[in-house]
Amino acid sequence: MKKLILMCLVVFVSMTSYGQKKDKDGWYTIFDGKTLKGWTVGANASSFQVVDGAIKIDGPRAHLFYTGKVNKGEFKNFEFQATVKTEEKANSGIFIHTDYQEDGWPDVGYEIQVNQSHGDWRKTGSVYSFKDVKETFVNDGDWYTKTIRVEGDKITVKVNGKVVNEFVESQDRGDIGDSKKRLSSGTIALQAHDPQSIIYYKDIKIKPLP
Repeated sequence: MKKLILMCLVVFVSMTSYGQKKDKDGWYTIFDGKTLKGWTVGANASSFQVVDGAIKIDGPRAHLFYTGKVNKGEFKNFEFQATVKTEEKANSGIFIHTDYQEDGWPDVGYEIQVNQSHGDWRKTGSVYSFKDVKETFVNDGDWYTKTIRVEGDKITVKVNGKVVNEFVESQDRGDIGDSKKRLSSGTIALQAHDPQSIIYYKDIKIKPLP
């Protein structure tokens, strides 16, 4: 009997383990605020560390890919949300529909820009180099909420609940050709852009959509 109870407890813990339980609105938390469990980075792994409940990005170019259990890290239609803070002149990005890559700039998927005051004119909310945003909507040093919704061939980007960019691939992209930078399906990645860019991400969650 004791053995049976122990087995049941193990199954219960396994089923309710981190990252597998969604809230009433369908969101899964994919960063536990303490570790990088469920995330994988290749080269320059030291660019990512957990500080005060947030992922702190500080170091040379690197990319942190979600490889956890939710949907086995494979998302097509979804809504992603994170609370973000940039330091002065920082540059980062959130890649969508991408694949793990050991080094270099990701070849697959789109980058959704994170940048208030870096020299790059493409600012927060840009679908990088395909439909760009020149305005800034928040200040360095302030926490803000960034939401990315992907549904069909449309990407909608919000900052603090306000729509700042809408990209419809069939209208805004033109002839895609053989490029891997397209909507398909894949995982999420956070970017460390350069050693002078310091960025924080926390409250990271995702909601798969039909």
